[in-house]
Amino acid sequence: MKQKRTEKTEDSQKPKKSELEELRETIEGLQKEKDELFAKLQRVSADYANFQKRAPKQITDTISYEKEKIIKTLLPTLDNFEHTVQNAHSAENVDVLVKGIRIIYDQMLDILKSHGVEQIKALDEKFDPALHEAMMQKAEPEKADNIVLEEFQKGYKLNSRVIRPSKVIVNKLTEDGKQKTEDGGQKTEDGRQKTDDGRQKTDDGRQKTDDGGQNIEDGTEIE
Repeated sequence: MKQKRTEKTEDSQKPKKSELEELRETIEGLQKEKDELFAKLQRVSADYANFQKRAPKQITDTISYEKEKIIKTLLPTLDNFEHTVQNAHSAENVDVLVKGIRIIYDQMLDILKSHGVEQIKALDEKFDPALHEAMMQKAEPEKADNIVLEEFQKGYKLNSRVIRPSKVIVNKLTEDGKQKTEDGGQKTEDGRQKTDDGRQKTDDGRQKTDDGGQNIEDGTEIE
């Protein structure tokens, strides 16, 4: 009997050992997976720390490179301006000097355009608060209302974004001024109509004169 009980106990312990081995293997697998994830986390943390160290230097280097690039494009214009100043005393007249300065000015605009900078049109354009900054207002009845009359300072856009609005004088008409402008336009049309009517009367008068001359010639023939 005792032998049978011992065999049963050994048989009951076998599954328990098998379960323990499975659990041990599972724990070892989880431990290995944890170690791998922790190693990856350490690598990512190290890479991020290195990136934080490199990023400011990369940004600084990029800005310095762009500055250098812009300055290099400006140097030829500066050279031309220097030559113009040096030769100013030997210029034949003021017009020659002004022409040289104008060439430098156009060259400067071309350089700005190559960097995405363009001037904002303002003179004789309709006032746009997104593009123009009104410094003064005037009333000129012969011009349309809300039109830019003068430009104090040119405005510029960088890649279609306004970096400096144009400083301008805007035409602001009162209601009487607007009415006069409209009446002036109507009078101009009436004047044109009267001129056309006068031309028509002149043509009619010439026709009558021609007819009178024809009648006189006819009367001469009758005699």
